[in-house]
Amino acid sequence: MPELNQQNTINQPIDMLAEALESGRFLRMRRLLASLHPAETAHLLESLPPAERKVCWPIINPELRGDVLSFLGEDVQTDLIQEMDTADLVSATEDLAPDDVADILQNLPDNVTQEVLRVMDSQHRRRVEAVLAYDEDTAGGLMNTDVVTVRSDITLEVVLRYLRLLDTTLPPNTDSLYVVDHQDHYIGTLALTQVVSRSRSLTVSQVMSHQIEAIHANTDESDVALRFEKHDLISAPVVDKDNHLLGRITIDDVVDVIRDDAEHTMLSMAGLGEDEDTFAPVGKSIHRRSLWLGVNLLTAFLAAWVIGLFETTLEKQVALAILMPIVASMGGVAGSQTLTLVIRSMALGQLNEKNQRWLLRKEMTVGASNGLIWAIAIAIVTSLWFNSIELGLLIGAAIIINLVAAALAGVTIPVALKRFGIDPALSGGVLLTTVTDVVGFMAFLGFATLFIV
Repeated sequence: MPELNQQNTINQPIDMLAEALESGRFLRMRRLLASLHPAETAHLLESLPPAERKVCWPIINPELRGDVLSFLGEDVQTDLIQEMDTADLVSATEDLAPDDVADILQNLPDNVTQEVLRVMDSQHRRRVEAVLAYDEDTAGGLMNTDVVTVRSDITLEVVLRYLRLLDTTLPPNTDSLYVVDHQDHYIGTLALTQVVSRSRSLTVSQVMSHQIEAIHANTDESDVALRFEKHDLISAPVVDKDNHLLGRITIDDVVDVIRDDAEHTMLSMAGLGEDEDTFAPVGKSIHRRSLWLGVNLLTAFLAAWVIGLFETTLEKQVALAILMPIVASMGGVAGSQTLTLVIRSMALGQLNEKNQRWLLRKEMTVGASNGLIWAIAIAIVTSLWFNSIELGLLIGAAIIINLVAAALAGVTIPVALKRFGIDPALSGGVLLTTVTDVVGFMAFLGFATLFIV
């Protein structure tokens, strides 16, 4: 029931907006959009077909468009930006954090990006360019350059006066100040709780912490997320190779990384990108999905070719055709279990060269054990069904072989793909299915050819 109520709450603005669109009540649309948080507005826009989306976009308060853009998926974001000229885009992004601006600009053509940067004020441009210098999936691409730094030799009284001077310009999500030397080398962290709770006569060096290690700018975003998870961080400093402080990463950016990783894993299983627009035009959707349908077709032809090698055997023993899906299904499920486990361990940074062999031995032992257990069960059912002990023994042997092969493939395929720089989540499932189908059919029909037909 709580889930249902939550879903109704989410859908209510969508339904209200749809009614206003149908009746042409633009004033009501404007009021509804103004009452929503930018993230809610972004969700609403992503829930609309393209035509209705373009009607709503000009109605949104220009001061909120930048925030809305930062919450949108890449596809929808790009489509809406195409409706904006450079001046509107600059106006929309001028109050955004540099990392959010960089995320938007990275999805634009180079000429548009350069035009937007050219008309920015110099300070804002420098901060955005500092983020754009790094890949978007690194710590440097995630960081915000708007940080507050202090020296180690000043007192907490001075720090407090400095914070009062900042007033409304204090960066959002500031839980700590970063301690640097005169060359901007990162030294440590000064939590705001220490500033307000300790004696004002104490110096920063006396209360600062050295426990929070700085994150190198080229660190992968997945490793950044793991760092935040393990150490329960709210923010963390980012440094270059010389330990110069470049900026900071905050928890809201890490939440986005975790969400994107989850969407990527889920959609990759179907060969889709995490920014796939549900309401994208038909032509665009056809183009994106055709690739993996084609890859799957090739693997299906490979499995069909293996079956074709035993055409004579199948003609003589029709029961084999009935039992073939069982062999393929058992191998596919067992392999998917291992594949998912390995991809998860990769994402968490748990799998390395030292423990790969142990994991392989363990999974093959599990595969052989499960193969033996279920081979006995399937063999008994098959023998009773077709009144043939030979057929039962045959499919039992094929099940054992296929489950062991599935375990082997479930470990080695993602490891090999990772080594070649290919995302295992995107292509691992297709390759695994091919292996289990080919091995299963080859074992099952091969044994049948040797011992029955």
